[in-house]
Amino acid sequence: MRDNTAASRKFIDLIRQASSKWANWDPPIEIKVGDYGTIEHDSGELDVEGNIYDKTFQTSLDNQGLTLNLSDPSCQPRKGGIDDNIIMSSSGVKQGDFSLKPEVSFLNLASAVVKAEFKFQEGKRGAVLVMHKPQQVYIPPGKVLSTIHKANELQDKYLVTSTFTCPGYYIYLSNKSGERIALALTASAPIPAAAGITAGGTVSMDWWTDAQAAFLRKAVDKAGQYRYTPLYSLKHKQNSFSFTRIFRGEEEEETEDNLWLDCTPPWQPLDEDGDEDPVWEDKDEEFSPKSAVEGNLPFAR
Repeated sequence: MRDNTAASRKFIDLIRQASSKWANWDPPIEIKVGDYGTIEHDSGELDVEGNIYDKTFQTSLDNQGLTLNLSDPSCQPRKGGIDDNIIMSSSGVKQGDFSLKPEVSFLNLASAVVKAEFKFQEGKRGAVLVMHKPQQVYIPPGKVLSTIHKANELQDKYLVTSTFTCPGYYIYLSNKSGERIALALTASAPIPAAAGITAGGTVSMDWWTDAQAAFLRKAVDKAGQYRYTPLYSLKHKQNSFSFTRIFRGEEEEETEDNLWLDCTPPWQPLDEDGDEDPVWEDKDEEFSPKSAVEGNLPFAR
């Protein structure tokens, strides 16, 4: 793989195929609900040009005669519940049982809040994304998306309709060697706390992994702050002049589903190194994309 830009685009593309959502190759860079802009062709990253909750966007709506007060609480982004973990893997990856490693003590494993092991298909890139305690934030369904669809600013733009933030994430893109990796998010207490003395004792968390690769990114906020945005939903508006359809003799009303579509990547199918390759097919059905969700996190559109 020629550089980090190609790695970014390949990782984003693999996660999109597995989840219909867009990965953020650099999760410490904040992506907010309501952001809009274009997708950078070479890296796959979102180039943010504005946000629908900015005052300038509200002023533009007013000038266009679009009646919507985005500062109203009913129009503001909503928060979903906090889940335990989300583990996503792309085509070419098989998740297996975590086996005990000599580098990790039994005590650490007992306290691990996330632990997983993955086998990657040789000769093929695979992607893994792990989010610890993610929370979804999303544009409320209803009048917001149906009204801003008519805004001039969103013509030919992509819109972030939901984000997933978390205090800890793990990103891995395989090197095509058929490697096997393991990871764990463990909590370790200082000696006074471990001995039952709570004064001055705090518990910290950190990632352990045996992965050795250039395309590995991981972080955890020691204070548990939701600083990272590894995943988000990206839509583009349907530009057809009419969406009205006849269904069983009745007109079907316009809905968010036909006003806003999942965006397609602005590149041709990619080869294993992230370069555009118009001749591409998935030749191995043994490996399939998976998205494992522990809990009841709502996936808003």
